[in-house]
Amino acid sequence: MEAAKKLVPKFFTPTEIVKELDRYIIGQEKAKMAVAIALRNRWRRQQVKGKLREEIYPNNIILIGPTGVGKTEIARRLAQLAQAPFVKVEASKFTEVGYVGRDVESMVRDLIEIGVGMIKAEKTRNINERAENQAQKKIIDLLWSASAKTETKEELKRMFAEGKLENRLVEIEVSRPAAPLVEVFSQVGAEEVGLEIQDAIAQAFPKQTKKRKLPVKEAKKQLTQEEMNKLIDMDEVISEARERVENSGIIFLDEIDKIVGASGTTGPDVSREGVQRDLLPVVEGTNVLTKYGMMRTDHVLFIAAGAFHKAKPSDLIPELQGRFPIRVELDALSKEDFQRILVEPENSLIKQYTALLSAENVKLELTPDAIFEIASIATIVNEATENIGARRLHTVMTALLEEILFQLPNSSVRAVRIDAEYVRSKLKTIAANKDLSRYIL
Repeated sequence: MEAAKKLVPKFFTPTEIVKELDRYIIGQEKAKMAVAIALRNRWRRQQVKGKLREEIYPNNIILIGPTGVGKTEIARRLAQLAQAPFVKVEASKFTEVGYVGRDVESMVRDLIEIGVGMIKAEKTRNINERAENQAQKKIIDLLWSASAKTETKEELKRMFAEGKLENRLVEIEVSRPAAPLVEVFSQVGAEEVGLEIQDAIAQAFPKQTKKRKLPVKEAKKQLTQEEMNKLIDMDEVISEARERVENSGIIFLDEIDKIVGASGTTGPDVSREGVQRDLLPVVEGTNVLTKYGMMRTDHVLFIAAGAFHKAKPSDLIPELQGRFPIRVELDALSKEDFQRILVEPENSLIKQYTALLSAENVKLELTPDAIFEIASIATIVNEATENIGARRLHTVMTALLEEILFQLPNSSVRAVRIDAEYVRSKLKTIAANKDLSRYIL
C-alpha cells in the first residue's frame, strides 16, 4: 500500500519518471525523456483552470526501433507509474469495415473495462474490513441458529477468531449467475448491443439464489464478496472510471508499421490504409459507444510503436502522421547493454533465475566473465540471424540452464556456479553453427 501511495503522477517530475524507468529499462534515454514529458504534461493539464484545459491535447508518440529494445516495456512501466488505465493492442489485428478483423473502437471498450476494474479494486481495498465484519456477523447468526442455540454468540465469536470453526459446515444462500442468453449478439461491430441487451435482461429478471452447505472458510469468502458488491456503488465506480480513462488512459498501438502499405499496390494493402483511416478519428478524438456509455478519446494518450524495417513513419497517411507529432528512434542494443540488462534491472533475468532456483533450495551464482560471455553470444547470434534484441537473452539463458533446471530437485546439488568456461562449453557450438542457431537460439 505504501508503494502504491507513492506512485501518484503529480509527485513525479520528468527527472523522477526517468529514474523510475531506469529501474527496469537499460538505455533508451531519448524515449524515456519523451514519455516522461508526456506523462508530466497530463498532470500539468489538470492544473490548468477554465476552458483552456479542454484545448490542451496530448502529444502522441511513435517509438521507432527493432524488436526487443524496450518499446513495450517503456509504455507498460509508464502506465504503472501513472496508475492509469492501460491497454496494449496490435494494430495488425484491426481491419476496416467489411474485412475480417477487430473493430478499432474495441480498444476503447477494453480500456474502459480496465478502468472500471481499477476503480473497483481500489474501492474494494477500502471496504474489505467492513465487508469481512458483515460476513462474519452473518456466519455467526447462521451457526447460532443451526446449533439450536446451544452455543452462545460470544462463544462462537471467540471460536471464529481462533480459527476453530473453519471446517464446520454452514448453509448459506448464494447467487446463481445468469446464462449468457444473448452472447450471439456480441460480435465485432455489435459488441455494445449484446452488452446492453444482457444488462436489460439482468435487470428485468430477479437474481436466482440457491442454498449450499459450505465450510465456514469458504462461506466467509462468498459472503464477503456479496457484501462488497452491496457496499460498492457501481454508478460511482463507472463515473470515476470514465473520468480516469478520458483524462489519464494510455493506449499502446504496437506493430503500427504493419498497417502501412506500399504505394501503388492493390489487394491487402488497400485494407491496411483503411485501418489507418479507421484509427484516425479514434486517435484524433471522438465519442465511442461502450457498455458504460459514450467515451471521449480526445485526451487519451496514444503511444505507437513499430520496427519500420520496410516502411517509414512518413508512409502513414498524412492525417495520421499529424496525430503522432513526437517520433523517437530507439537505439539498437550493444554487448555492453546486454551485460547491464542481465544484472541491473529489478526484474533482470539473473535475478529471476536465482529466485526460481532458490525455490529448490539451490543457490545460483554467475561470475562476471560468465555474464560477459552470455552477452557476447547473444550479440553474435543477433548479428548472424534475426536481431530480436534483449529477447535473445531469454533464449540464451534457457539453453544455458536447461540441463540444470531439468535435473532439479537433486539432494546432492545445493549450489550452482557458472563461469565463462561453462557458458562456452554449453553454447559455443550452437552460436558458431549459423543454421542451428536459427532454431535453437
